[in-house]
Amino acid sequence: QVQLVESGGGSVQVGGSLNLSCAAAGDFNINRYMGWFRQPPEREREGVAAVFTGIGTRYYADSVKGRFTISLDNAKTTLILQMNSLKPEDTGTYFCAASDYRYLASATTTLSAAEYNYWGRGTQVTVSS
Repeated sequence: QVQLVESGGGSVQVGGSLNLSCAAAGDFNINRYMGWFRQPPEREREGVAAVFTGIGTRYYADSVKGRFTISLDNAKTTLILQMNSLKPEDTGTYFCAASDYRYLASATTTLSAAEYNYWGRGTQVTVSS
């Protein structure tokens, strides 16, 4: 089992920045996919960014490229999402997730919530204009 706990959400104005953190604990193999997903109000959960912790390959949704950065701490047990130039459409509940898969075939697959087994409870991000 893997436990994931998010922190760092909050409210910010358009153009502002927030950093989210996800602390991982438990039976945690460092070579896995980890990602950030978000669920805007009344919409389905969508992939934002992901990383394969073994070699550091990163994946981003088109909507956040150039604005968000996903990273890991040196111990590879804390997942970080740096969010800059925030927009109202970035509003939603942000979830950290981890996958048992060691290989996902494409960026689309890697950003699909269906490929992830473990989830945090989420942290709210609100961007107001």
